[in-house]
Amino acid sequence: MTATQSASPSTTRRIRWLLALPKLGIVLLLVALVSLLWLLHRNEIEEDRAALIKDVLWLEQSLQFHLNSNEEQIQQLALDMASLPDRRKAFRLRAEHMLKNSPEVAQILWLDSERKVVDALPSSVPPEQEIETFGPSAASRAHDLVMQLGKTHYSEPFFLGSNRAHIELIVPIHGDDQHIAGTLVVLYPLETLLANQVPWWFTEKYKVEIVDDNDQLYASKTRIEGNGDQRYVIPFDPPGSGLLLRVTSYRSADNSVQRSLVAAIILLAAGVFWSLWLVRDLMKKRSRAEEALRSEHAFRAAMEDSLTVGMRARDLNGCVIYVNPAFCKMTGFSPEELVGATPPMPYWAPEQLEESYAMHQTVLAGEAPDDGFEMTFMRKNGERFHALVYEAKLIDGNGKHTGWMASVLDITERKRAEELARQQQEQLQFTSRLVTMGEMASTLAHELNQPLAAIASYNTGCLNLMASGQAGVDDIRPALEKMGVQAQRAGKIIRRVHDFVRKSEPKRAPCQLGEVIEDCLGFIEPEARKRHVRIEFDIPPMRPVLADRLMLEQVLLNLMRNGMEAMTNTPAGAKLLRLGVQVTTEGLRISVSDNGCGIAPEIRDKLFTAFFTTKPEGMGVGLSICRSIIEFHRGRLWAEDNAHSPTGSGTIFHFTLPLDTA
Repeated sequence: MTATQSASPSTTRRIRWLLALPKLGIVLLLVALVSLLWLLHRNEIEEDRAALIKDVLWLEQSLQFHLNSNEEQIQQLALDMASLPDRRKAFRLRAEHMLKNSPEVAQILWLDSERKVVDALPSSVPPEQEIETFGPSAASRAHDLVMQLGKTHYSEPFFLGSNRAHIELIVPIHGDDQHIAGTLVVLYPLETLLANQVPWWFTEKYKVEIVDDNDQLYASKTRIEGNGDQRYVIPFDPPGSGLLLRVTSYRSADNSVQRSLVAAIILLAAGVFWSLWLVRDLMKKRSRAEEALRSEHAFRAAMEDSLTVGMRARDLNGCVIYVNPAFCKMTGFSPEELVGATPPMPYWAPEQLEESYAMHQTVLAGEAPDDGFEMTFMRKNGERFHALVYEAKLIDGNGKHTGWMASVLDITERKRAEELARQQQEQLQFTSRLVTMGEMASTLAHELNQPLAAIASYNTGCLNLMASGQAGVDDIRPALEKMGVQAQRAGKIIRRVHDFVRKSEPKRAPCQLGEVIEDCLGFIEPEARKRHVRIEFDIPPMRPVLADRLMLEQVLLNLMRNGMEAMTNTPAGAKLLRLGVQVTTEGLRISVSDNGCGIAPEIRDKLFTAFFTTKPEGMGVGLSICRSIIEFHRGRLWAEDNAHSPTGSGTIFHFTLPLDTA
């Protein structure tokens, strides 16, 4: 009995310990879950911090880019005003364009060297603004610094009018002797800058503020009220001057609900484990069922992993309910990041949010194209890729429409291959045109040799007969008839070669000559200013011409550049390039005249010969190509001396174009 009694407590303790093991396992499991949740929370905070820093850097770079762009425009205006004869007109045109495209700019002013307002847009200058801008203030100190150093500078922030913070961009205007003849001032309200340059989606997540080192608030923008979760501060340069860009992020309001749900799940899991321990038979059955489920899930996962097509399922409200591994690999996001997502989706490109949302609504309305549609998606690392999306209804086992299933194909490489094929095709076409031109030149050189030689021989004979003084009309007529026959032969050869070339040339279409000339002037104007060449043109109202626009621009630009190069040694006051348009019986006659050195008689006949040039660096194909283009348009190109040139020399190039008779 004693032994039995002594053994019985030992066995009881063992059984008690065995019974306590599941409880201990549950406690350890709960601790592990809590630790995992804490780690996930920390990781979420770190990811939010990284996303905050990334977004802040993007915003700061975006603001920098816009301010730098405006600064470059106003600096270019300052440079141009130093040389343009009509400064006020140039100032108003550029200022109006800048105010129209940059709504964050409140005012642009032109000051002389004594800080007096020469002109301003908008023209009204409030008294308080004038005092604040040009009085003893931050703006005045910045202006003094610009006048001393002669460099562009931003002012410190200052308050105007309704206590709104402003900064000024001050750009010096240098005179001919490099002294400062004045300044251009751009007034930025900081509140307006944030309102126009910070996108709406940014303020849905963050509060943006502009402060200084003393935490003085100058401007802010947000759509969220409350206290921020995280904050990041970065220097705001430009404009600098001690300004800081402070961005505060906000955690979503449903975090507490999520945490409560997680806690409830943990408690329910503990209860389930405890119940399973009490009901062992049911656990065995569940174990077998889970094993079968794991086998099915493994089979399904193997099938999904073998797919290269991304699969994405959404419910009727547009919420993502399923993504396969191929879609996750395609976008770079994990299933946890995608499942449950609602518009805007994390893989939508920010620059195409409106288009993506519109297509999203189209799909939910059941109006998606049956043959699919293309969209630009964004990977997690910011890389863009082209996707071809096919949408189909998601039907459950009862035949009920529960959502939409999409198959997504990454067609980036395909589009890149198509673009490469297109470029290669264009290169092949270009090479083909070069070969055709070579063949045409070879044919002309070979086949025209005999008829031209015959014409020259008959012409010499006629000249000799006429020089003798004994030749009559009857004596010269046979030679002239033979010359005509040879000329017709040469014409047939030219027409044959021309017909061959026409097969690969572009089609002509009606176009406005005035628009073509204006586009050419836009291209050539900087070079004309550099060369101090004045351009005049007279374009009367007319019907459209039948021409290929790009080829016509090539001709005009070539003739205009040749004219400017011919006036290199012409006095600056006499450098005039004139374009004239005249309606004739042939159609339109376009003339490009210069006051340059002219064309020597010995090279006039070689002027349009391919590969003949008088320029050391020239190839000698420009005028030849121009004549080919004009002849393609059923016109002609020729040159003559400029008899009205004030320098006594110069050249006029004429070419004709048919009018559109449609």
